[in-house]
Amino acid sequence: MSSRISARIGAISESATLAVDSKAKALKAAGRPVIGFGAGEPDFPTPDYIVEAAVEAARDPKNHRYSPAGGLPELKQAIVDKTKRDSGYEIEAAQVLVTNGGKHAVYNTFATLLDPGDEVLLPAPYWTTYPEAILLAGGVPVEVLADESQDYLVTVEQLEAARTSKTKALLFCSPSNPTGAVDSRESIEAIGRWALEHDIWVITDEIYEHLTYDGVQSTSIPVVVPELADRTVVLNGVAKTYAMTGWRVGWMIGPKDVIKAATNLQSHQTSNVGNIAQRAAIAALTNDLSAVEEMKVAFDRRRRTMVRMLNEIPGVECPTPTGAFYAYPSVKGLLGKDINGRTPTTSAELAEIILDEAEVAVVPGEAFGAPGYLRMSYALGDEDLAEGIGRMAKLLG
Repeated sequence: MSSRISARIGAISESATLAVDSKAKALKAAGRPVIGFGAGEPDFPTPDYIVEAAVEAARDPKNHRYSPAGGLPELKQAIVDKTKRDSGYEIEAAQVLVTNGGKHAVYNTFATLLDPGDEVLLPAPYWTTYPEAILLAGGVPVEVLADESQDYLVTVEQLEAARTSKTKALLFCSPSNPTGAVDSRESIEAIGRWALEHDIWVITDEIYEHLTYDGVQSTSIPVVVPELADRTVVLNGVAKTYAMTGWRVGWMIGPKDVIKAATNLQSHQTSNVGNIAQRAAIAALTNDLSAVEEMKVAFDRRRRTMVRMLNEIPGVECPTPTGAFYAYPSVKGLLGKDINGRTPTTSAELAEIILDEAEVAVVPGEAFGAPGYLRMSYALGDEDLAEGIGRMAKLLG
């Protein structure tokens, strides 16, 4: 008897980060004082000038109609200008596809580039959606683990060791979700030169480009290796920089033939992104970066607090992240130890114990291809952050 659900869709794993966030919110709604470190979502409201642009757009009847599937021309141009301003990468509007958030850009890219059996090198720890999008496109994710001993940064030697005749692409994310690691310009150039030498596509996720600390700068691969531009797709969006996670506006930048094909896919899949959200995104991108600079002050403060408090817990080792808004502590030292009569053997079991006993929600490393760790977002209020880690310390100390 055939299954009611297709094998392709039935094989998809639920988003672990969204599942943890959903569970935390449900417990909170039920009256439990749960503090959630799960979702990568700034706790700030979207800046007023962006909201006002959306309100104004909602009143204009032209925004009540279909618009081009690939994005409003004004938004595409704003993305062209913003890309040159922020990363020094010069592109044309024909190289841009506006998508329904960053995840949609990820999906479209792999669906457009991959044939069944194509391998994609996937540095781990990785964001939970990457392997699922690769698999949905018929591709094969090949994990390349970089642990805390190398600051979670993959090397050319590791990538070369994982390369086969079936390797089609490399997924690259710096600043990284989930680790907060940021690759140096030298490392990015070396990886880019290696990809160029072996005719490998690079899909580079730059959504955290503005969230860096300690004087660290993010670098765009096609800027340092211009010859690679014809085999590079850049993924980005407004969600993290402008606290616009719910607005669902992302984009992909790539060679014109790839963007044309992906736009064709999107024309049948979703058509245009909501016009009101696109108009809001135009306001975000055509203004300066003062909003994100204000948020970064808070993120930086919380980052330091989180790393310090986590490293004070026996058995926890937390490198200092220099990007995004995540810490990725190793909790291997806690596995096999008695915690209120329970003995976790995996980070997934430890996360369950922390939620049950301390009412704190964290995402276990299993979700990111690296068991033995937890991902904790510091994009939440200072008081909740200190209270949440304090509860963990009391439970685990």
